[in-house]
Amino acid sequence: MLRSLKKIGEILIDKGLVRPEELDRALQEQARTKEFLGKILIKRCYVKESDLLSALSEQFQIPILNLKEIKINWDFVKSFNLSLIFEFKCFPIQQDEWSVTIAITNPLDMWAIKKCEEEVRGLRLKLALVSMSDIAWAIEEYKKRIAWETL
Repeated sequence: MLRSLKKIGEILIDKGLVRPEELDRALQEQARTKEFLGKILIKRCYVKESDLLSALSEQFQIPILNLKEIKINWDFVKSFNLSLIFEFKCFPIQQDEWSVTIAITNPLDMWAIKKCEEEVRGLRLKLALVSMSDIAWAIEEYKKRIAWETL
């Protein structure tokens, strides 16, 4: 039997991280703008990004990683399409016999997840949550490595 996912707003309210009236305002904005709710909550300073990541991790049972604390195999990263990294903001982390782990900032971004699934070449996709600043850092490091190799 499928268990229903608790909504992100409910999790944030239950944890005392956002007030119901703040969530209501953010949901109204989301209805107008079609932005992701988490992005709105952060933009309005209702929650910190780390709190949102924690709630998303709980909601989707996805681990949170800090890209600056893991050893990145840059040759492995180079085996992926640049659009996955630069456009979709998804960062390949590791591969084993059966799966590929890719870091993402939003587990609700179905376009990004679809692109990840295409890129793992038949292996199982495993996701890890990272902050937007972590993804930005990893992308900048990758750009430096690409530029260095072309010199």
